[in-house]
Amino acid sequence: MIRFTLAKANDVPRLRALVEKAYRGESAKQGWTHEADLLDDERTSEAELAETIADKAARVLLAEVEGKLAGTVTIRDLGPDSGNARAYLGMLCVDPELQTEGLGRALLADAEDMAAEAFGAEIMEMTVIDARPELIAWYERRGYVRSAETRPFPYGDGNRFRMVVLERSLR
Repeated sequence: MIRFTLAKANDVPRLRALVEKAYRGESAKQGWTHEADLLDDERTSEAELAETIADKAARVLLAEVEGKLAGTVTIRDLGPDSGNARAYLGMLCVDPELQTEGLGRALLADAEDMAAEAFGAEIMEMTVIDARPELIAWYERRGYVRSAETRPFPYGDGNRFRMVVLERSLR
């Protein structure tokens, strides 16, 4: 059974460990959604996670399975300047040992519901690294569509990759 909770400040160390396990290093290669073959830097820091958890315009959702942190996703209210009441979805990850069991889909659905309820979001937006067409396809199967926009890659060598902007109506 999946138990969803909002992250608190004391969750930061285990949250960071999960994110790094899912995105980077050899452990990430157990799953299919990693960036370990593309990047070798850290995905996030404890300071960044603590700041996001404290941000009133953000929510960090945790998924626990049998008392173990198994997944996370972050949503952020993009505010009135974004137009069309948008929220941003990021850092969706599942423990590589538990991928392909539907946890990512459950986190995504819960995050979409939370964005609509907490922020009044009508559109969910996200960015996915262009070097991961299979991950983009996974989101497309869940109703996300590519916008015409791409953005610079925000980490390391920004010229090597682009971020594909995907969006989905929450109505």
